Amino acid sequence: MTEPDSSAAPPLSSRIDTNVPQSARVWNYLLGGKDNFPADRAAADGILSVFPQMRDIARADRAFLGRAVRHLAGEAGIRQFLDIGTGLPTMNNTHEVAQQVAPDARIVYVDNDPLVLVHAHALLVGSPEGVVDYIDADLREPEAIIEAAAKTLDYGRPVAIMLLGILHFVGDDGDARAILDRLLGAVPSGSYLVLTHATLDIGDQSSIQANAQANEDWNEKAPQQISPRTREEIIGLLDGLELLEPGLVSMSHWRPEETPWGTPAEVAGYAVVARKP
Repeated sequence: MTEPDSSAAPPLSSRIDTNVPQSARVWNYLLGGKDNFPADRAAADGILSVFPQMRDIARADRAFLGRAVRHLAGEAGIRQFLDIGTGLPTMNNTHEVAQQVAPDARIVYVDNDPLVLVHAHALLVGSPEGVVDYIDADLREPEAIIEAAAKTLDYGRPVAIMLLGILHFVGDDGDARAILDRLLGAVPSGSYLVLTHATLDIGDQSSIQANAQANEDWNEKAPQQISPRTREEIIGLLDGLELLEPGLVSMSHWRPEETPWGTPAEVAGYAVVARKP
């Protein structure tokens, strides 16, 4: 595990603000977790009162992670995963899914939420054959991520870069593209980008209006501002990559597992797995 520099960083206890909702803790609450505080629960309940589908989005995002990682570790043969914006440990974390398929898989988690760092030990129990590490870093500092992850990952071999529910916290398209270019520039041909992203594209008019209201309410309360993007805007960020079938779709529609009830309903969030040629 990569430890923070205690001489440069303030104590973790002083970095955890329990009075302001944080995205990782709100997401944890939506997924049924217990690593959250009253401010997080109040923010989440406020969102759900306006846009109840938000819990479905959280669950669909987690289910997509499982399907994407199983495909990459299995059929695609990927053995290295860089999961940025890890969030708090729940069920079916990236290393658990990947190492069920490939016990020798190497996973590096990255997050800058201090509570995630407190719980990082729960993310570090992997298979004896594989490696799991954690980096305390911010997506907006890709150079620091690339340098620290090099202690665990071999950039001469393909890497799956996981950006689930995090790129929409980078509001400027130019900044988002620069981050993607730098991360993807560090990994070789045959690497993958796994992405989920907030959108106001999906749903009927009343649902879209509710989603927009929930997004506005969140941005008024939380320090991490969400900037939903359209399908066209997200596609623009993926220029130069090869999109795996079925392309950029609702999270619940990316290679859904068959059920007796047919195809699951769309949720208002995009998902894609793309290959670096």
